[in-house]
Amino acid sequence: MLLWLTELLAREVRAFNVFGYLTLRAVLACMTALFISFIVGPKVIAWLTRMKIGQAVRDDGPRTHLAKAGTPTMGGALILVSITVTTLLWGDLGNRFVWVTLLVTVGYGAIGWVDDYRKVVHRNPKGLSARAKFFWQSVIGLIAAVYLAFSVSAPDNARFAQMFVGWVASGFNLSLPPKADLIVPFVKSISYPLGVWGFIALTYCVIVGTSNAVNLTDGLDGLAIMPTVMIGAALGIFAYVSGNAIFARYLQFPYIAGAGELAVICGAMAGAGLGFLWFNAYPAEVFMGDVGALALGAALGTMAVIVRQEIVLFIMGGVFVVETLSVIVQVASFKLTGKRVFRMAPIHHHYELKGWKENQVVVRFWIITMLLVLFGLSTLKLR
Repeated sequence: MLLWLTELLAREVRAFNVFGYLTLRAVLACMTALFISFIVGPKVIAWLTRMKIGQAVRDDGPRTHLAKAGTPTMGGALILVSITVTTLLWGDLGNRFVWVTLLVTVGYGAIGWVDDYRKVVHRNPKGLSARAKFFWQSVIGLIAAVYLAFSVSAPDNARFAQMFVGWVASGFNLSLPPKADLIVPFVKSISYPLGVWGFIALTYCVIVGTSNAVNLTDGLDGLAIMPTVMIGAALGIFAYVSGNAIFARYLQFPYIAGAGELAVICGAMAGAGLGFLWFNAYPAEVFMGDVGALALGAALGTMAVIVRQEIVLFIMGGVFVVETLSVIVQVASFKLTGKRVFRMAPIHHHYELKGWKENQVVVRFWIITMLLVLFGLSTLKLR
């Protein structure tokens, strides 16, 4: 919206051309989202408190968590509002990648909203059933996966339509260009052709998996949001490189026309996340809830697929991966042997029960994520 306005003004005043620079708009998006969070945050928290939308706490967890009962939740709506408004203000609304990422984010946020609302307002401890939640996650994930399979490979909408029609006409048997291959980090000469079905399967797993991984990690004050901010910012760098023909060629990355515009969403995510952290830092005034965690995870997964960095996302999101694996291992072990591997899953609760303070767990996991993000960024050059 503001990009369109500045382009009009630039016809009369050349100084407005500066707003056409993607890097400036990404920075402005971060600042705008942060400002919106600071302004809207107290009002959202006050409304959630007034409506008695409070968090229920498990009685089998760390005893220190019992004091958190009743803390307003569903604060992730604040993050979604900040990201959406900021993207509409500073993003290129003619860019297809902006819209698919935004729609996936809002769609998963809606799933989380329904789940949270049923839990805290209707006092239904199950919320949205696991089957229903997975079904709607799968629907959105598959639609996005099919769309991205061709939009990543096509330079424009006309070519996208041509490829999609060709895929249907060929009996759903069509190969994709090399830019859609699975890239192996650190090794520039190795990539794996996926084909349409392979690309769809991988994209589906990345979006749904990352969404649920962030949701499982969101169990301590500030634990999930800061890694999300760091990973999102790093993906913004990958997006800028992938969307710039010169940088992509120099660093030997696939050039994805239009992908650079995702840097604006990444900037908005960083600003919204930091703004939310202001209220979510220990002791938290508000919790994210599924509405925020599912949406942010889906956004990270979608952007990683667009810039062809699924494996790098797996590396940078190592904390999310370990949290998810701890739950899988715990459940599998208990069902097969009747014994638990960890004192409690996800693993952040295990360390709490071992004697770590909540702040220690959170900050140490932040430090680990920072190291993993730097390791992931090193793949820009070490290839």
